[in-house]
Amino acid sequence: MFHHITVLKEEATEGLHIKKDGIYVDCTLGGAGHSSLIASKLSGSGRLICLDQDDWALENARERLAEYGEKVVLVKTNFRDLEQVLKNLPFVPQKDGVPQVDGILFDLGVSSPQFDEGERGFSYNHDAPLDMRMDQSADLTAAEIVNTWPEQEIARVLFQYGEEKFSRRIARKIVERREERPVESTGELAELIKEGIPAAARRTGGHPAKRSFQGLRIAVNDELGAFEEGLHGAVRCLAPEGRVSVITFHSLEDRICKQIFSSYLSRCTCPPDFPFCVCGAEGTLKLINRKPLIPSEEELELNPRARSAKLRVAEKL
Repeated sequence: MFHHITVLKEEATEGLHIKKDGIYVDCTLGGAGHSSLIASKLSGSGRLICLDQDDWALENARERLAEYGEKVVLVKTNFRDLEQVLKNLPFVPQKDGVPQVDGILFDLGVSSPQFDEGERGFSYNHDAPLDMRMDQSADLTAAEIVNTWPEQEIARVLFQYGEEKFSRRIARKIVERREERPVESTGELAELIKEGIPAAARRTGGHPAKRSFQGLRIAVNDELGAFEEGLHGAVRCLAPEGRVSVITFHSLEDRICKQIFSSYLSRCTCPPDFPFCVCGAEGTLKLINRKPLIPSEEELELNPRARSAKLRVAEKL
């Protein structure tokens, strides 16, 4: 499944306007689908830098991208450190101490292999230890949040990151259980979440644990904080006419992307009937699509996980 390049993914890559001798960054290597597509378009001095904090993704990419040799550079890191990584690579040009690349791609969320490998603890469909770390060397796990954080903090995580309206009831169930014994597995947690959601609400909207698991995963990996830092870094590191493509999978990520892009747009103060701008207000970015692109019905049949996906692309002025 994860080797399949969906239409939206092709559009994300196409949106970068790849030049064969350009320098590009895939901030979310995952199953290497995007990276394969980008690397296949490069020649001459073209380079692709692939970032991921997941050891599986990096090992898989070493095999899958081997044919491209030195054109591809793999780096184990969180994409919040994008700018520092680029500064340390001698082939990346710099202007006033800031790296300059031609395109940067983010495909957010958990890759299919992470969901499908039950022992990682991302999925409520597999009974496994409560982990959810994308970087297996990180300290914080879902088990620590569930078993040690205060009830109100657990409720906040489920509500703020999972958009779970029954977050307080679920947090209460978790705390009641852990007073008897620790909550150790995804199966146990999924059952507690079910108990915390009224029966009528459980009948709609997919698996009752979906939102809570999302909230915990985001908290464990500080996904929103990392994305905010990484996207600001990406805008700084784009060369003029360079592009950034972002695929998001839920409203929180998409809102951050939209707000950050918006903050870099030109704020022209000229009256609307002026034929051209005379105020001189200059932005940093321009939007390639005013509204985000969403998957087609055909794509959703091939890949139901793409249902909530949105693609936004911006270009450096």
